[in-house]
Amino acid sequence: MISSSATDSVAVLKGMYAAEAKYLAAGGPGEASFDLLAPFFAPDVVLHQADALPYGGVWRGHAGIERFFLEMSRAWESFDMLRQEFLATGETAVVRTEVRARSRATGRELVFPILQTIKVGNGRITEVRPFYWDTAAIADVCTAPEE
Repeated sequence: MISSSATDSVAVLKGMYAAEAKYLAAGGPGEASFDLLAPFFAPDVVLHQADALPYGGVWRGHAGIERFFLEMSRAWESFDMLRQEFLATGETAVVRTEVRARSRATGRELVFPILQTIKVGNGRITEVRPFYWDTAAIADVCTAPEE
């Protein structure tokens, strides 16, 4: 039996990913309005990114999430979600995403998985904790060679 809170969590996440696609299609960070994404995130949302990434750190609230998207766009010229799998139990969801991304600094492409645990409360995302299998590979492809 699937609980309604689990299906609600998946619906919120699928809605957010669809809004993210619209946001990026409209120009993304610095161009499009964050208002497309804001309804999917709680005002006190917390995003924990691995410190080893170019956009690592803890991002808090809507302003923090918006700054995170700006930092992501500085690192990646493109960031395509190829496949996604969702598993939710109650207010906690796990999303496995296969990504193909191209670095702005090097022009190199990388295909990699991200596994995220995401908490949803009252119909909004409250916490995101991504796990990257190889943060060194991501940092390497995003780092321009020293001249």
